[in-house]
Amino acid sequence: MSHRVFFLNGPNANLYGLDSRGTYGSESFASIETRCQDLAATLGLSLDFRQSNHEGVLVDWIQEARLHADAIVINAAGLSYSSVPILDALLAFDGPIIEAHMSNIWKRESFRHHSYISKAATGVIAGLGALGYELALTAVAEMLGQNA
Repeated sequence: MSHRVFFLNGPNANLYGLDSRGTYGSESFASIETRCQDLAATLGLSLDFRQSNHEGVLVDWIQEARLHADAIVINAAGLSYSSVPILDALLAFDGPIIEAHMSNIWKRESFRHHSYISKAATGVIAGLGALGYELALTAVAEMLGQNA
């Protein structure tokens, strides 16, 4: 049986690879998605990889995950530091939740040092770029395998 994972990305993640400062690396969002889809297939996961710049859309997807996903990987991006609605939606989800950030949020501006998402997360991965996304999927596969 294949476990379904929702991988949710927040505002501006679609711009990965286009930032001249290189905060999020040089790899495009589409390339990162391809890497994640390939790894998910190898791990026996069905991956639903999504991105939105809108808080309410992310909340809707998290609520949808309650019925259609076994785990969530989420990079809420800038909404990590401000969204109580996303936190509340995540708290209503029963499966594993991995919070993933491309950059090391604790090496950045002080407002990024507190993530509301972390309160709901099973684990947090930050600062490893696209590798962190792959590690998040590997962790989820392991967690779901233990619950099989």
